[in-house]
Amino acid sequence: MPRIDTVVFYISGHGFGHASRQIEIINALAAIRPDVSVVVRTSAPRWLFDRAVIPPFAFAPGEPDTGVVQIDSLRVDATASISRAWHFHRTLNARATVEARLLERHHATLVAGDIPPLAFAAAAATGVPGVGIANFTWDWIYEGYGDLVARAPDLLPVIRDAYATADLAWRLPMAGGFEAFPRVVDVPLVARHARRAPAETRAALGLPLDRPLVLVSFGRYGVGAFDWATATRHADLGVVVTHDPVDTDPTRPEGSGDGVPFSVDVPLMFEQGFRYEDLLAAVDVVLTKPGYGIVAECAANDTALVYTSRGDFAEYAVMVEAMPRLVRCAYLDHDDLFAGRWMPVMRQVLDQPPASERPATDGAQVVARGLAAYLGPEGRRRREPGDR
Repeated sequence: MPRIDTVVFYISGHGFGHASRQIEIINALAAIRPDVSVVVRTSAPRWLFDRAVIPPFAFAPGEPDTGVVQIDSLRVDATASISRAWHFHRTLNARATVEARLLERHHATLVAGDIPPLAFAAAAATGVPGVGIANFTWDWIYEGYGDLVARAPDLLPVIRDAYATADLAWRLPMAGGFEAFPRVVDVPLVARHARRAPAETRAALGLPLDRPLVLVSFGRYGVGAFDWATATRHADLGVVVTHDPVDTDPTRPEGSGDGVPFSVDVPLMFEQGFRYEDLLAAVDVVLTKPGYGIVAECAANDTALVYTSRGDFAEYAVMVEAMPRLVRCAYLDHDDLFAGRWMPVMRQVLDQPPASERPATDGAQVVARGLAAYLGPEGRRRREPGDR
């Protein structure tokens, strides 16, 4: 019987961005290697994968890392984050031994991590190559919490030792960290691209065609209540939210009538053959917190972005520095955000010229080709130009 190559994807459950970009990579890998078996190891909800992963896959739920503890999408509990991270990583070797048995049961030939240290420790314990795919590393995030990390002095060394066992890391744009990886290869943005024309999407989802639309998108953790009556009082701007029974984001308004935005029923949207990226491309602006996924997808679909501060998280500063080159963007402070005073900033961003760069957004295909090079008779991937 010929050997079936199996890639086990370890994906952080922090937010939805890690899962979304790895889904794109899984689908791109399946397009060039449909014979490859895929296993997903994550604490992210399964419905994210069931809706969007094209090839058959095995789902192995579990916590591969602890990320950071979010009070909501805009606030991080730094003390709890470091405490949880150290409680988890202080037993990383024992956890890796358990994970090695899982990898052996699935006959893993390659481990891909975004970006749990456990992925690489487990791969090393099993004797298979481990590769990273991300725009930041957890040691870089935790290092930003200074005095709190000093209370767990072994946390960063443990994480870095695990990263050091990897074969390489594919580093996405808007990056931080990666010093611990033995080899680093820079790749383009991984982003979902719309497959439907904006007018077609608007018509199918019952959204108006006669005005600019802003999509409110704050991800997995929500941000609490806005003054929807103020936010929706301008007839020349439509406000759009999504409704999804499996997503517990508390940001969305309830009820109907004055002060309630246009609502998109996500399960119905999927049944009609539309995806989130189609909706994102059909609106003119996304109102959000800056994170890799939403910035990459706004860049890929030429959608403007209005952002607010997301608190004490190192990635935020990197995003703020990079965004003006990649997307039309503007800042909205928390007071105006929650008060619904959005219109002046929306007009500002809609009047902006195009961003100065048109970044490549085929990172999923680039990484998929790299993953495929590890599989089959070639064995471990050879060093390429640009590798560090």
